[in-house]
Amino acid sequence: MMPSSPHLLRQRGTTLVEVLVTVVVLAFGLLGIAAFQAKAQAGSLEAYQRAQAVVLLEDMQARMSGNPEQIAAYVTESPLGTEDTPGDCSEAEAGSARDKCEWSTALLGAAELKGADGARAGAMLGARGCITEIQALSNTAGACRSGIYQVTVAWQGLHATRAPNHTCGEGAYGDDETLRRAIGMRVAVGVPTCQ
Repeated sequence: MMPSSPHLLRQRGTTLVEVLVTVVVLAFGLLGIAAFQAKAQAGSLEAYQRAQAVVLLEDMQARMSGNPEQIAAYVTESPLGTEDTPGDCSEAEAGSARDKCEWSTALLGAAELKGADGARAGAMLGARGCITEIQALSNTAGACRSGIYQVTVAWQGLHATRAPNHTCGEGAYGDDETLRRAIGMRVAVGVPTCQ
């Protein structure tokens, strides 16, 4: 039998401590990766919603530019897209009334379907659309003025940021305005026949 030396006795269990430290470090690393993945997924959804809002803005801008005779009728009293279900726009009068109805339906996500049952998924969380008049169109001789309109799309974000300057959708997403997202564009309609 070999006598045990004090040096060998002190070395026992060192490997176990090293393994435990490694497991703890690895666990924190995996938690960090999971948190990063969740942030990346939320950022991806935010980017998708912003892209959808831009598509909707461009859609309404094209509709308004294509119908300058009825431009003032596009102004909304209250935000569009607030109904529970998309409406049937085939009965709406052609022009601004139908355009607003179809835009409201698009804000509700009627084109975004999921699953085999075709349930509406919606393009954005709680999308709202507003059209306001900044400058009224005037074709009065000597006082000609282009019409300028603000088209805004608002929706609910996933995390708090700075509240937007646009007023569309204010109060629609709870008391915390930092969850509201909004982007807008101006549409100008000229008066080429005015003297």
